[in-house]
Amino acid sequence: MKRLPFERPTDKYDERLFSIDEQLCALLKERKDISSNNPGFPPEEAITNWSIKYDLYEDYLSSLFGSMRLEDFFKPRVEPTGFRKHLPVLKSVEINERFYSVTLIRQYENASVIRLNVDWDGKDESPIDIHHLHRNSFELFLLGEYDCRADGGRGSTGTNTHNFIVSPPLPDDISGLELVFREYSDTFRDKSTGLEIVMHLE
Repeated sequence: MKRLPFERPTDKYDERLFSIDEQLCALLKERKDISSNNPGFPPEEAITNWSIKYDLYEDYLSSLFGSMRLEDFFKPRVEPTGFRKHLPVLKSVEINERFYSVTLIRQYENASVIRLNVDWDGKDESPIDIHHLHRNSFELFLLGEYDCRADGGRGSTGTNTHNFIVSPPLPDDISGLELVFREYSDTFRDKSTGLEIVMHLE
């Protein structure tokens, strides 16, 4: 899904704020470097103390620090263009009565698209069970300088899919490639479920 372009909310700007705003940018960069790009979140007590000390609302500070965890969302996205071919994969793994499979890789001029399929016997599942399963997310890991971005998915009773865009595109010869999918129970991928699916391609 393409992200809408950002529109400046107002033309008003006090030029006296320029040096302060630049310092804020410098501090954000310093914070990012120190945390190794893992921003975390300050303890509630610290948020409360800072709100009193600097006369700021607690919810405002919480929102501010929460937004720092969203940086990857704003990373420029590669949208696959120029379809070239399908690469057959036909790999599967069964874990805890769940059948995980990757049947093919779609090759584009600027990216590759990988779909993880999850199938199970869902005839006795309640709507609550289905909702819980679809809330979980997967992340794809590849060796090398690849950017792997989750690109949504869909599902229903007994089946679920997770799509990933990989850039730059994978080579057409994918022998020796290892796909590692890790499951998380939260959007920010802080809470691993411990499930890891590894597929060795030949």
